[in-house]
Amino acid sequence: MPDRHDPLTSGGSDHRPGPGQAVYGISVAAELAGMGAHSLRLYEQHGLVTPARSAGGTRRYSDDDLARLARIAELAGQGINLTAIARILDLEDANTELRNSNAELTAERDRLRDAP
Repeated sequence: MPDRHDPLTSGGSDHRPGPGQAVYGISVAAELAGMGAHSLRLYEQHGLVTPARSAGGTRRYSDDDLARLARIAELAGQGINLTAIARILDLEDANTELRNSNAELTAERDRLRDAP
């Protein structure tokens, strides 16, 4: 799995960054997310998003971070407070991890069944 903090991780042959590669500064990320930079800082302060940091400490956001910001905005737009949003995101992340683990276990089981 590529390291989202590694600036040399390639997104593919088209020379575009992968979804986890942190390349956007806070002002660009805020514009792409359709919110103010202060909101991004607030969400980081509350642990809702964790952008990578450059060697100089500058925040760098990835496409995955932008997707998470869109989810945060969606939940906030429904009137959900930041504490509840954090819990929802934690549960969604845990659910994704469980689905991935289940898929890996299913593939391993199928491989073992098919082995002579």
